[in-house]
Amino acid sequence: MSSWAIVALVGICIWGLVQVARARAGIVTDEDGNQKFAAPPGDGKGGEHEATRRELEALRERIKVLERIATDANTDDARGTARIAAEIEALRGAPAGKKEETEQ
Repeated sequence: MSSWAIVALVGICIWGLVQVARARAGIVTDEDGNQKFAAPPGDGKGGEHEATRRELEALRERIKVLERIATDANTDDARGTARIAAEIEALRGAPAGKKEETEQ
C-alpha cells in the first residue's frame, strides 16, 4: 500500500470520527452550511435542556449587572462621590470629643 493511500485512509477515519462526535453532541448543519445545536428527537431530556437555557439566561443577566457595576464605578462622577463619602466617613469616625477622653 502506498503512503498516499495510508494518508487518505487515516484522513477518512478521522473525518468519520469527527462526524460521529458531532452527531452525538447534537450539532446539525443546515443547507447553507451553518451549524447549530439541536437535541436529538425523543431523547427525553427536554426539561433538562430548558433548565440549562434558563440558567444560562440568568447567568447572562448577572454578567450584565456586573459589567454595569464595573463600568459605573469607574466614571468620574462615581469616583468623586466615593471620595466625598470616604471623607464624610473619616470625619464621622474621629470626633474631637473621643480624642480628649482617651488622653485622660
